[in-house]
Amino acid sequence: MDTVRLVLAGDVMLGRGVDQVMPDPLPPRLYEPWVHDAREYVRLAERAHGPIPAPVDLGYPWGEALRVMDRMAPELRIVNLETALTANGTPWPGKGIHYRMNPLHAGSLCAARIDACSLANNHVLDWGVEGLSSTLAALRREGIATAGAGADERRARSPTPLALRHPGRRVLLSAWATPDSGVMAGWAATRETPGIAVLHELDAAAARRVLSGVQAQRRQGDLVIVSLHWGGNWVDEVPAAHRVFARRLIDIGAADLVHGHSSHHPLPMEVHAGKLILYGCGDLINDYEGIDSPGPLRSDVGCLYAATLSAVNGSLLALEIVPLQLRRFRLEPPDPLVRQELHRMLDAGCRRFGTRLETDPGGSWQLAWS
Repeated sequence: MDTVRLVLAGDVMLGRGVDQVMPDPLPPRLYEPWVHDAREYVRLAERAHGPIPAPVDLGYPWGEALRVMDRMAPELRIVNLETALTANGTPWPGKGIHYRMNPLHAGSLCAARIDACSLANNHVLDWGVEGLSSTLAALRREGIATAGAGADERRARSPTPLALRHPGRRVLLSAWATPDSGVMAGWAATRETPGIAVLHELDAAAARRVLSGVQAQRRQGDLVIVSLHWGGNWVDEVPAAHRVFARRLIDIGAADLVHGHSSHHPLPMEVHAGKLILYGCGDLINDYEGIDSPGPLRSDVGCLYAATLSAVNGSLLALEIVPLQLRRFRLEPPDPLVRQELHRMLDAGCRRFGTRLETDPGGSWQLAWS
């Protein structure tokens, strides 16, 4: 069967504390209400799991994920990059958290062979337009494609074509963010100003806006991923508006796969009209170790999602999910009890959507649906 295999993940935040343990850390000063030195996040992680062997190499944070992604052998690797890559810029006024990493550390994304980053999120403009410009330039130098941000509205909203191995075959990546994810007023790109692609409402008009951009770029045989940074950090269940909007994108032909993120923890998955909806992929890399999470929800456990799609119509053929846990800012296999609890919560949520998680002989989780 003619197929396309993709690996997707949620938020990747290589700034702040993670940047501090890399070879060329930026000045550690922070502009947060309670923490004023990025090295404090390093100390919290070390209190939780032990010393970090700084300076680490640029591939260090990915840890076990490197082996897992190589085994998955995808044609594309796509993440939401939730930090600015800049040594300059000014912290966005009125915003409590500002993430950034040294552009010299962009090679960390190369170490994981990331092909494309969604930049439509609530942190890419933390260091203003200058920081956004630096981010785009740093990723361009490394040959990493971006979607969801740009020098003007047209470029921010336009899907980015990603070449597949078969000549002429492509994936279009369309990326958008919503205000409830923490996007600041004034971040939306306009005809004259840089910024990100923002959907102010999740209604029929917004779905048509996404579709319009896709139709302007789509060629015969293209598959489309719509990447959405939406909702709060801690979500007990998938908001009804998200489910309606994701299904609408599929129904009108705007998406073959919906790639959701923003919540710090993974959310359930659905298969609608044969197409995959990842409502929230959770954080993959961050510097939150040692910081308590609410209840059973955890920000130190993320997943890699390997989706096998039909190259003919984009329908989902298989989804492999591999959970990973951060220790000392490095992805490792999760503790058995942590893995068991995440499986329980995800499976319970999936069953409400007509899907379920099954464990294969190798220990990965496989999404099953009828």
